[in-house]
Amino acid sequence: MEVKIGVQHANRELVLESEQTPDEVQATVAEALAGKTGLLQLTDEKGRRVIIPADRLAYVEIGEVAIRKVGFGAI
Repeated sequence: MEVKIGVQHANRELVLESEQTPDEVQATVAEALAGKTGLLQLTDEKGRRVIIPADRLAYVEIGEVAIRKVGFGAI
């Protein structure tokens, strides 16, 4: 699933592919914004961690779970 994160005062958004469900990502973002951790920490499919101060979040866009297609298609 694709997650896009907007950070205040940054020109580009962060985009990562996560193996977490949309509900898990939403819960992690909610915990960070509630001040429980103060940081938004997500891990991408390759095991890399992204850590952002919660007070710098502009937005978090949680994409749909993508079903990967295999094979060739003709248009």
